[in-house]
Amino acid sequence: MILDNHNRPINYLRLAVTDRCNLRCFYCMPEEGIQFSPKQELLSFEEILRICTMMAQMGVNKIRITGGEPFLRKGLIDLLRDIKAIDGIDSIAITTNGTILHKYLEDIIDLGINQINLSIDSVDPQRFFQITKRDVFDQVWSCYQTLLESPVHLKLNAVVMQGHNIEDIIPMVALTETEDVSVRFIEEMPFNGVGKQAPLIWDYKKILVHIKSEFPKLEKRADPPGSTSLNYRIEAYKGTFGIIPAYTRSFCGSCNRIRLTPKGIIKTCLYDEGVFSLRDLLRAGASNDELSQAILQACSHRAKDGFEAESSRKGKLKIAESMATIGG
Repeated sequence: MILDNHNRPINYLRLAVTDRCNLRCFYCMPEEGIQFSPKQELLSFEEILRICTMMAQMGVNKIRITGGEPFLRKGLIDLLRDIKAIDGIDSIAITTNGTILHKYLEDIIDLGINQINLSIDSVDPQRFFQITKRDVFDQVWSCYQTLLESPVHLKLNAVVMQGHNIEDIIPMVALTETEDVSVRFIEEMPFNGVGKQAPLIWDYKKILVHIKSEFPKLEKRADPPGSTSLNYRIEAYKGTFGIIPAYTRSFCGSCNRIRLTPKGIIKTCLYDEGVFSLRDLLRAGASNDELSQAILQACSHRAKDGFEAESSRKGKLKIAESMATIGG
């Protein structure tokens, strides 16, 4: 098991396989998009498998596949099949926008993928379009309905944004009355590709108060180890909901994850600027022992929380990345 300098075990890798996305959610990137990475700058599948195998030997047992939109990476099902075969990997999850998942759902089920997080910031077609700049709500909602009928554990992710989707909070919680789904509301973060963010109005406390105003009979659920969400159930409802203090960062003390960007940069915190390039070490001929030592070294100097990581950026640079470039 990897232990960081704060004695936190690291057993969870968030693996971004692409920075490309077919939506243009304004809180993630500008409407005109970003400069996507050339293929040769991305980790190859062979490099990804080598890293995943090595990390499994170091105690990582859960991998989440992210993007961009991961299903835009050709051959993803083959990669998932190979990761599934790695000794020590117990759980594979995927975060997707659901626009093209229907093409691969049968393969996903056959592979025994544990969990899918479906990003959907509004259950209203017009608001969905205003947020994503793409008229694909019907495809995403159809994906949601299909996933409900599948054996895959489903979570819905919604970023809460003043003036854009506050009207969706109560209807999304209401979905949990009859549907076995976990709805998670996420504080808006500054990773929008432009380096600017309006003051956070809807923090996790305000979101909870808003939900309680409509559903006063809330039950606090136990939060699993390393959970980023505060979890709740409404009395007698089938599903659950959670709130992720992604900007407030109150969960950092139990963080058990590291990130690998599509270009092979290791991030020991979402808010750091990247610690080192695992890709460059790989392509320079580093041995597995040298790679693992580099990861251990990075984790031995890990920020205690997202605020410390952000303040440690060189020259105190503003966060200006798109979430698509660092793994959703």
